[in-house]
Amino acid sequence: MKNNDDHGQFTAPGEVRIMRSLPGPIERIWQYLTDPEKRSRWFAGGPMELHVGGKVELFFQHKVIAPGETPPAQYAAVHNEGFKMPGTILRCEPPRVLSYTFDDNSDVTFELIPQDTKVLLILTHRSRGEDLPFLSGYASGWHSHFALLLALLEGTPPPPFWSTHARLKTEYEKLRAAAG
Repeated sequence: MKNNDDHGQFTAPGEVRIMRSLPGPIERIWQYLTDPEKRSRWFAGGPMELHVGGKVELFFQHKVIAPGETPPAQYAAVHNEGFKMPGTILRCEPPRVLSYTFDDNSDVTFELIPQDTKVLLILTHRSRGEDLPFLSGYASGWHSHFALLLALLEGTPPPPFWSTHARLKTEYEKLRAAAG
């Protein structure tokens, strides 16, 4: 990984991997992945039972993470009213590995590796079937959400969410096509 703006890689059919170097310590990053209040500030809130088989209920409401922004029409409900996505914990090894089902067709795994004062976060989003037709959208979403997380952890102004997401979705569609 060269820097935190690097695109993720399509590592297999139906799979994307994104890596980020975040300011530690590892326990801090774990909290931003698992604590509903902290997670709601960069991704999605909602309860999470931190044990294998535990329930996850992600609550996405993008007006929390992108206040003052006007979303594209297809995301207006997500932005304003929000929606809930249920899931199940697949792996929970605090503070190093968290994995859960995502939507009805895929799993996400977060791996945290301490590196001096930084923490390497490796996200793998993987289909449970052959492929995911909207994997480019997931990739651009994770990339955009991680930019918000990095700004939050560094105490810097957050980048715009929706325009970043739109630009990245186009870029990830091209990268995915090139990956075959």
